[in-house]
Amino acid sequence: MPTAPPDVLTPRALNRALLARQGLLERFDAPVVEVVEAIGAMQGQAWGALPVGLWTRMSSFAPADLYAALAREELVWGIGIRGTLHLVSAREHPHYAVVSADGWTSSWQRALPETTPAMDDLRAALLRLAGERPRTNEEIRALAEEWVREHPDAIDPREVDAQRALSWRPIYRWSSLARVPADGAWGSKAPPDHRAAPVPPGRADAPGPDAALAEVVRRHLRAFGPAAAEDVAYWTGVRAPAARAVLESGDGDLARFGDELGRTLYDLPDAPRPDADSPAAPRLLGAFDSTLLAYHAQRRDRIVPPELRDVVYLKKNLQVKPTFLVDGLVAGTWSAEVRRGEAVLTLAPAGRLRKADRAALEAEATGLLEALHPQARGHRVVDA
Repeated sequence: MPTAPPDVLTPRALNRALLARQGLLERFDAPVVEVVEAIGAMQGQAWGALPVGLWTRMSSFAPADLYAALAREELVWGIGIRGTLHLVSAREHPHYAVVSADGWTSSWQRALPETTPAMDDLRAALLRLAGERPRTNEEIRALAEEWVREHPDAIDPREVDAQRALSWRPIYRWSSLARVPADGAWGSKAPPDHRAAPVPPGRADAPGPDAALAEVVRRHLRAFGPAAAEDVAYWTGVRAPAARAVLESGDGDLARFGDELGRTLYDLPDAPRPDADSPAAPRLLGAFDSTLLAYHAQRRDRIVPPELRDVVYLKKNLQVKPTFLVDGLVAGTWSAEVRRGEAVLTLAPAGRLRKADRAALEAEATGLLEALHPQARGHRVVDA
């Protein structure tokens, strides 16, 4: 008996599914750790964007909530999937870390494409050092230089020269390490130091590569589905065939849909897929927000209109600008600063906004400013 074709989901239906899972239709009323888990690994190379992303998704949030959860080691900020800084829960970090260590960015810890086996020995020494207490970049560089002196022929001299030219940064861009402040004081300044992750990849109690990838794929669907294999692969930093194999071997428990491009989309059966006409209030997203990056680079139309791609994604310096949503879609960018004690948020709409949308957007922007800068003498929203 022929199988019925899957239901085809429109970009608007996919948009509402994404917004619902991200707390962008209705804000989450839950602790910050639960929210971070629900919305997936939060892209986090812009430290100041993390409080923005959480505030816009939560019914009650202050930056201090994030810093307290990090201090309690319930959240982890460090190199994750695709070799990029992410915020994840300590419970889920081991799976993301293993996928990162096993993915296509794993070679980034070396400066040269050729494999130098002794680099693994150096990194093992680094992990032992960072397991004792947080370590600064200078301490890591000193360790590397001492190790090279003690093992003069172990590493290809070209690798050593290339690492020195990069101040040994590649060896600590690693999912086995977490970023922390050496003095334990979490706050608005990005922590620069490094400590061994809660469960580094390769440790006996770390998940295996297959189990880790299966979990991370399901977490992608939970946070960003329905999604195609190429979307999952792009976000998790694995090859598309590997992602597709996991999706196809899901014991038949995944729902399948189609999109208007003819792709197969996979999803968790009980994940929210609201009506495409569900109302979506204006929201502000921070720089590098995960919703703008969680799909294949050419398949982000569910949230970024094609005509705004070059406004949002700045290829020249690999930036993803802070944006705002109107009716669930990116409708412009924004920036904020404190001028003479006053917090000012500047909106740069891509087109004309309806009066009601503008008023709702200003209310959101003012609330965000008050949360981020509670001590400011005033909070003002202006146009670019």
